[in-house]
Amino acid sequence: MRALTIDARGVRLRDDVPAPTAVVGEVRVRVTHVGLCSTDLALARGYMDFRGVPGHEFVGVALECALAGRRVVGEINAACGHCAACVAGGDRHCAERTVLGILGRPGALAEVLSLPERNLREVPANVSDASAVFTEPLAAAFAIGESVALVPGERALVLGDGKLGLLCAHVLARAGLAVTLAGRHPERNGLTGLRVDHVGPLERAGRGYDLAVDASGDPDALPALLARVRPRGTIVLKTTSERPTTLDLAPLVVDEIRLVGSRCGRFEPALEALASGSLAVEPLIVARYPFARVEEAFDHAARPGTLKVVVELDS
Repeated sequence: MRALTIDARGVRLRDDVPAPTAVVGEVRVRVTHVGLCSTDLALARGYMDFRGVPGHEFVGVALECALAGRRVVGEINAACGHCAACVAGGDRHCAERTVLGILGRPGALAEVLSLPERNLREVPANVSDASAVFTEPLAAAFAIGESVALVPGERALVLGDGKLGLLCAHVLARAGLAVTLAGRHPERNGLTGLRVDHVGPLERAGRGYDLAVDASGDPDALPALLARVRPRGTIVLKTTSERPTTLDLAPLVVDEIRLVGSRCGRFEPALEALASGSLAVEPLIVARYPFARVEEAFDHAARPGTLKVVVELDS
């Protein structure tokens, strides 16, 4: 089958990649649309020494099981289902998990992928394919509320006005927080259908926030945010970085600041938000490429400041 691969020769579209075979408990999905994200680009640059098929923001058509013939998206962590973490509901931290297009499992930039049946969710009829590719990053934005109490009226700062930052700002504002967004692109304010206070660069954001969210991918963001939250405030890290962070931990201790890592989220809240029509995600798409031009799509997505690039495999 055709698939995009990352190897020592770089990013290549190939037509000789073995298609996934039927596995008990798993479902093969014919992929129709894939969104490119910053993790895909980092993997292409050598992050995690990745080799294989990337891609995890997808929508496709299930080829078997009860969902056969229906449009689906899939949670990306494929857990064992029976270890202590899984039984306790922490399957996203299963020690034996594979992660679609990131760790030990071929990704979505292929004509067919495979995921456990329990990972798949049907796409509501009124949600377009282009919108459905945002399910995974939107679920990650909603995951903030799984670890942190979102208190209406509290002040929240989101650093980064890229794809994830805009979604995080929308989710927090929707929960009733007073959101300030810091980034290089004030013109993006309101793209998701909800305007917030976009102050431009972080230096203009002020101080004393109850909650700060780093969605920038910048390893220097955390030290800067420590000075922005109030004593006993909370900082949530939503992104990883290819470069280590150097941090003076004294402010964390002296001001008793809570530091929270936040990764993936459940898909149900994201799909409900997309189906409700209260969230516009298609304005975040800046380009769509057929699969034959997926290498060009990667180059486009890697341009600084680019929002979402979507690859259409069924075009």
